[in-house]
Amino acid sequence: MTGTIDHQSLAPVEEETPGLLHRFQRIQGFQILVLLLTLIALFSVLEPAFASVSNFRSILVNTAILAVLGVGMTFVIITGGIDLSIGSVLVFSGVVASKVMTAAGGQGWDVALLGIVVSVVSGTLWGVLNGLIIARMNVPPLIATLGTLGIALGLSQIVTGGVDIREVPNVLVDSIGYGRVGGQVPILVVVSGVLVAMGIVLLHRTRFGLHTFAAGSNIEGCRRVGIGVDRHLVKVYALSGCSAGIAGILSLSYFQATTISGQSTTNLIVIAGVVIGGTSLFGGVGSIFGTIIGLFIPAVLQNGFVVMGVQPFWQQVVVGVILVVAVAVDQQRRSRQATGKQRRASRATGPTEPDPE
Repeated sequence: MTGTIDHQSLAPVEEETPGLLHRFQRIQGFQILVLLLTLIALFSVLEPAFASVSNFRSILVNTAILAVLGVGMTFVIITGGIDLSIGSVLVFSGVVASKVMTAAGGQGWDVALLGIVVSVVSGTLWGVLNGLIIARMNVPPLIATLGTLGIALGLSQIVTGGVDIREVPNVLVDSIGYGRVGGQVPILVVVSGVLVAMGIVLLHRTRFGLHTFAAGSNIEGCRRVGIGVDRHLVKVYALSGCSAGIAGILSLSYFQATTISGQSTTNLIVIAGVVIGGTSLFGGVGSIFGTIIGLFIPAVLQNGFVVMGVQPFWQQVVVGVILVVAVAVDQQRRSRQATGKQRRASRATGPTEPDPE
């Protein structure tokens, strides 16, 4: 087997993973967008304060860090995997970055850039570890990332003694955490938007994205045409870890603390957003645009309930219902596709000749 890839063999995979516009028109993604717009309109009518510029800005900021995590998670779930460790990796990356910046001393950009690099590298290394455990040791992604979730969080607590570190250079807080472009748009949102745009291009316009869809659609077929599936999975999980590392420094800049106990459900929120946005848990289908729409659902619900004085616990109920419906729709879609393929195969082969005996 040579290293040459027969991209003609990947044509069926490309047909099953259409462009962004086609994905947008798919029933699940379309319904989620309609649901999001309906929620915004409903809350705006019931409570006019919801429609204020400052409130929308708050929703964008609350979703920005989750969106960064969602980029990496979308790639992982498209391959048919899962990454439960992102919340803990976010915390660990922030802890290590904070420790390094504190040791370096100072409040300038030289120290801040050092912390940014440390956070991103730390997250990426955790992602590589996840990928190696899954691809090389054949450990199921659920178990592998559940294990690294505990390890990363435990190490964070050991390093800090279970107490949040609150020493963050002022330049990070003033520029990334609370800085604004033109006095209106938070820099946190701008950074998140740029990373999301890069993720969309990487997923839908590059060979890396094509191989990601292919691995989730037919992993054995990928191996037969010469794609290094194991190596690609390591890269995908490294990307997820890198996203968590970036989110770690963003979180540190915004909250001015390492939030050790505040990320316990982050992984579940991100996974729910990715799946609600149309990415299939069974692999092979997904889009980052859909993920962003899916992540806005819980953010809008939480904000709307708070503005209206409703208990925010209802948010979990509604998101849970939407998640179950989204997976059910995806399952029905897969069943219809399987039935359609069987019918086409039957028509192609024609009627079976009767046995003369």
